[in-house]
Amino acid sequence: MSTKVAIRGDLLDITADPGFGGVASSKVRFDAGHWLLIEDGRISGRRATDPGGGWQRHDHQGRLITPGFIDTHVHSPQLDVIASHGAQLLDWLNDYTFPAERRHADPQVAAAGAAQFLDALLAHGTTAAVVFPTVHKTSVDALFDAAQKRQMRVIAGKVLMDRHAPDGLRDGDPAQSERDCVDLIARWHGKDRLAYAVTPRFAPTSTPQQLDMAGALLAAHAGTYMQTHVAENRDEVRWVAELFPRSRSYLDVYRGHGLLNERAVLAHGIWLDESDRALLADTGAQIAHSPSSNLFLGSGLLDWRALHEAGAAVTLASDVGGGTTLSMLRTMAEAYKVQALQGLRLTAWKLLYSATRGAARALHLEHEIGTLESGTLADVAVWDWAVGPVATHRDELARDLHERVFAWMTLGDERNLAAAFVRGVQRYARAVPPGGAAS
Repeated sequence: MSTKVAIRGDLLDITADPGFGGVASSKVRFDAGHWLLIEDGRISGRRATDPGGGWQRHDHQGRLITPGFIDTHVHSPQLDVIASHGAQLLDWLNDYTFPAERRHADPQVAAAGAAQFLDALLAHGTTAAVVFPTVHKTSVDALFDAAQKRQMRVIAGKVLMDRHAPDGLRDGDPAQSERDCVDLIARWHGKDRLAYAVTPRFAPTSTPQQLDMAGALLAAHAGTYMQTHVAENRDEVRWVAELFPRSRSYLDVYRGHGLLNERAVLAHGIWLDESDRALLADTGAQIAHSPSSNLFLGSGLLDWRALHEAGAAVTLASDVGGGTTLSMLRTMAEAYKVQALQGLRLTAWKLLYSATRGAARALHLEHEIGTLESGTLADVAVWDWAVGPVATHRDELARDLHERVFAWMTLGDERNLAAAFVRGVQRYARAVPPGGAAS
């Protein structure tokens, strides 16, 4: 029997890249007070009038409806270390991250952590993500299993580390590490909404031999992704230069091992040069911009304009736990500030695009997620335009749609989220406070 769901609210999505232009954009699609129609998990249309009988209705009149957000770089076990004080990248990894990740060798810890993480994403309006679990095979199984149960679009893979990592987090037997990856690919890649990403943590924690193995895996298994880190911190960049003296740059290390292609997702990319940016454009690899993490760890400021001018794709990522929030609204607000420091004033349209359709496009998933187009899967978030007296006052004074959306983006966070749907099924609903009105 067909499932028919209708959600009413102010429908907003971006139809194409709005670029770095002004607030007036033909790429913005906004239909106030419309019904979004969903049949068997896919968007089938929109209409201003009531769809009639046979529809399961969710009436959110007066609320904003957007595509669910796509977080292109986040670490599932690092909810345990979010908001850890006083360290730059390399010390932060050793002091906080690695001890937390070691615990996920325990299947029960891994399963509980995966469920908590994915439910937290949904509670922030994020319905798809590119995720780092841990080096442990069990953590990958747990994450994919939990994502499958929620029908979420998740891209993930076993973290690869065979040096410069503590006991319990290093791949000991290279052959076993490869077998683990092959087994995980066979078990999960392409199953439901899941995809495998070959996942060297970053160049310093993999030997050249392991990076070669990662490149071979990527070449051998069609449609797999690659995720890693690049040029996040100046000390890290210097370390990579010492470890890989024959490579022209940090990014060139990955090129030399066959790890750069149109499905490569590289977090950060702060300390790239002109040649690096050209290489990104030539290979189709994307930078997952993580402004919250970059600011919190003191890593630096991404030059988004330079990447854009080079033709390289940039998407948005929370990078929890270096990042201090899973909220892509707060991530967008941080990205605006990072670029403003460099003289670039991003519009709300560009920011929203980068966390929805732009991310989907860079991941070759535009046919599935990131939009409210008919035929795409109904991953949808429902938001209050404003929460609290200050935001409400600002919302009431907005002179046009861009001003209203920018205020929502700047002043909002997960508390604005009323509901989240995955494939047309409501997977999150804001709890009603004691004595409060229903949302």
